[in-house]
Amino acid sequence: MQHSRRAQVDPFIVMDVMEQARAAEEAGRHIIHMEVGQPGTGAPEAARAQLAEEMGQGPLGYTVALGRPDLRAEIAALYGEWYDLDIDPARIVLTAGASGAFILAFTALFDAGARVALGEPCYPSYRQILTALSLEPVGLQTQADTRYQPTPAHLEDGLDGLIVASPANPTGTMLFEPELRALSEACTERGIALISDEIYHGLQYEGRAVSALEVTDDVYVINSFSKYFSMTGWRLGWMVVPPDHVRIIERLAQNMFICPSHAAQVAALGAMSAEGRAELDGHRAVYGRNRQILLDGLARAGLTKTAPADGAFYVYADVGEFTDDALVFAADILREAGVAVTPGLDFDKTRGARALRFSYARSTADIEEGVARLIRFMAARKG
Repeated sequence: MQHSRRAQVDPFIVMDVMEQARAAEEAGRHIIHMEVGQPGTGAPEAARAQLAEEMGQGPLGYTVALGRPDLRAEIAALYGEWYDLDIDPARIVLTAGASGAFILAFTALFDAGARVALGEPCYPSYRQILTALSLEPVGLQTQADTRYQPTPAHLEDGLDGLIVASPANPTGTMLFEPELRALSEACTERGIALISDEIYHGLQYEGRAVSALEVTDDVYVINSFSKYFSMTGWRLGWMVVPPDHVRIIERLAQNMFICPSHAAQVAALGAMSAEGRAELDGHRAVYGRNRQILLDGLARAGLTKTAPADGAFYVYADVGEFTDDALVFAADILREAGVAVTPGLDFDKTRGARALRFSYARSTADIEEGVARLIRFMAARKG
């Protein structure tokens, strides 16, 4: 049977690494997982309790396409708490994970053939979703001197959109208010649609995370319950869109998704409660400890060229002095040290063969053991 050219997207390499790690575990090995970008914890107890209670009251049918109004109101209140912003809940759209939000955003904003920029290294699925929607991803090569974030100087002629992420995957670096404002103003001047990926907000260690909504309303902001809220498998995200785009998104969501998972929306209400937030802030404290353990351990291993790990739960390291094939290097680390890490090729097709991403989202004991194994592996390599 024939297939479309749009279907010819690259694999997500981290998923291949996860499968290799699973196979090693099935063969009896103990693997430390530093490859996957998900919390080592599950949904908060308050989230599970809220779902159990509501399921006992009757079936969970469809919600409206934009999502439950009570949850949208809770998210609007969060913007008041975190950023001192007064966001109309009507502008908030609940989605089938952040991935569903990207599909809706890209479909609403761009016609086929539009050129959408992303600062590299970046989350690889931006590129693949754009390609699958007959859009052209345009990589902007960022450098250490801009904290691996795009600036107005990176913007070339003929762009229709720009995706920024703060804290970013894979680097963990953040855009602060002056940088976001400069990018927003440049996009407005050039007629470029701005999309801000903020799914790691709530997980920051070097200064406060700034929302693009603090500098402009002419933006699509995307967030998720997967990271800070520790609900990866529940597949629930949200967008904040300009008021005149709500109905555009609503029509698309009605037809593409009907509605996000009702069960996930109920659980999210529990996660946003005072009890849920207290548990989640405890998780963030663990990530903060893990972050320092990993940074110190990588330095002891000789991996000193790392991006500023402002937030999220990643450290992105330049390993070019040790290899020019990160895919093979990561496979060696898995085979010889029993630690799963992600090659940079997922995030940067041009320079990623000389980089690795390390996640510190698991337990502190796992991070300590993983660091010890990496130190031994690098010592043996240097011989």
